[in-house]
Amino acid sequence: MIRPAKPADTEEVVPLIIQAMDKLAKKLTNVEDDEIINQIFKHFFQQKDNQYSYQNTLVFEDEGKILGSLNAYDGGKLLKLRQPFLAYLAEHYQANNTDQGTETQSGEFYLDTISVNPNVQGKGIGKQLIKAGINWAEQLGHHTVGLLVEQNNDRAIKLYQNMGFVIQNEKQFMGGLYHHMIFKIK
Repeated sequence: MIRPAKPADTEEVVPLIIQAMDKLAKKLTNVEDDEIINQIFKHFFQQKDNQYSYQNTLVFEDEGKILGSLNAYDGGKLLKLRQPFLAYLAEHYQANNTDQGTETQSGEFYLDTISVNPNVQGKGIGKQLIKAGINWAEQLGHHTVGLLVEQNNDRAIKLYQNMGFVIQNEKQFMGGLYHHMIFKIK
């Protein structure tokens, strides 16, 4: 079952968000310690009105266990949603890296992180989450869904292409080169 996330989902969802971000979690936070990164994302997941809030997250739950998550939001609101995160990092960790670039843009509903527990990958959970993200975008009135995928992640690129996403352009983001892929809602 896919449902909106709740603050009580923090312990299960935050590791999925960090898993999806991989090395970007350290770059975004300017923190090397995995436990501190975990604490930062837990803090923000439980809060409203930020990029990694439970409000912007769907979860795939089976038999009371969260097996996957999708974090998404209106791309035009990225800078507003990121601001509390950056202010917190500057205040608590003296991280003043506010020029991180933008991974999304106005006019698209952005799928930020899509993550499935490694023990259940390959069972269609990711596809279900992506479909739910597209439906969410459509319910909110969006006509385009976007995401970034590392250029060397052939498995993910193939999955997205099979679901109707096309590569729109290449994007430099936080030191990496990505495909910016979009899905047009009819």
